[in-house]
Amino acid sequence: MKSVISVYVENKYGVVARITGLFLRKGFNIDSFTGRETDDERFSRITISLNGDDFVCNQLINQLKKLHNVKQVKLLKQDSSVERELMLVKVKNTPENRNEIMAAADIYRAKIIDYTTDIMCVEVTGEPNKIDAFIKVMKPLGIIEMCRTGVVALERGSSIMEK
Repeated sequence: MKSVISVYVENKYGVVARITGLFLRKGFNIDSFTGRETDDERFSRITISLNGDDFVCNQLINQLKKLHNVKQVKLLKQDSSVERELMLVKVKNTPENRNEIMAAADIYRAKIIDYTTDIMCVEVTGEPNKIDAFIKVMKPLGIIEMCRTGVVALERGSSIMEK
C-alpha cells in the first residue's frame, strides 16, 4: 500500500541524514523524498512516499517523532490530500512521431519546453498515476531521458501542520 508522510522539521544541518538513516536502519525503501524550506526559513517540509501497510507507517511515524529537530509528522490520507509530481522527459522527435507527442502533451496538459529537430523535452505535472500513464504513452515513441521530482502533498481544506 502506498503511503505519504509529511514531516515538518527545523531547517538545520543533519536533519535529512537522520531521517533517511532511520529508514535505512529499519530496512524500509523510500519511493520518493522531497523537501524544501517553507514560508518560514527556519523550517522545512519533507514529503516521503513509500510502500507499506498501516503498521509499518505507524511505526515509522512514531520513530520520526522522536528524532531531534522534527516538529510534526503526519500520515496524509489519499482521499483527504492533494498530491502532485513534476517530470521532465526528453523524447525522440521524428517526422513520424512529432504529431503523436504533441497530441499526448495536449491530452495530458503537458508543456513542450524544448524543441529541436531530433528531441522534444516535455514537462508534465499531476498525480503520480498521471505521470506513469504519460510515460507509458511516450515509451514506444522513444524516451531518451527523464527526471521525476517525487511527490509533494498537502491535506485538503483548512487543516495545517503546526509550527
